[in-house]
Amino acid sequence: MEDKKKEKPSNNPIDKDKISENPHILPYAHTVGGVQIKPIDKGRVKGRAVEAMYDQTEMQLDQIREQIELLAQQAKNIHDRVNISEEIYLSEMNFEPLIGFTYHLYEKKDKKKVLSMVGPREWGKNAPYDFIATVKLLSDHTWEILEKK
Repeated sequence: MEDKKKEKPSNNPIDKDKISENPHILPYAHTVGGVQIKPIDKGRVKGRAVEAMYDQTEMQLDQIREQIELLAQQAKNIHDRVNISEEIYLSEMNFEPLIGFTYHLYEKKDKKKVLSMVGPREWGKNAPYDFIATVKLLSDHTWEILEKK
C-alpha cells in the first residue's frame, strides 16, 4: 500500500495557463470539437430585423392596396349599373322586361332612348337605332351591362 502513496502525481502536459478548472463558464469553446462561439454584430442583427420588418409591412400594404382597388372597381361597377338603369327607366319600353333576361338599349336619331329585345346583330345592315348597350335585368331591378358600345 505504501507503493501506491509514493507514486508520482500524473503529469498534465498542457500548460496550466492554458487550461481552466471551470470550462463550462468560458465564452468560447474549450475543446477542439466544441461549437464555435462568435460574438454577434448587434448592428447587423438589428439591420436585418428592420429590413425584414419593412419587407413584411410593405407586403401587407400591397395587399391592402389590392383590396382598395377591388373595392373601387366594385363601386364603379355599381355606379355604372345605376346610371344605365336610370337611362333605361327613362327610355321607351313597349313591353315589361323580365328579371334575368337580356335586352338592348338604343338611341334614336332624335336622341331618345329605346329598350328592345332585338340585338344589334339581328338588325342586319339597316339598324334603325344607334346601339348603346346590351343589358340584363337583375333581381334588384338594376341592369347589368353585358356589352357596351
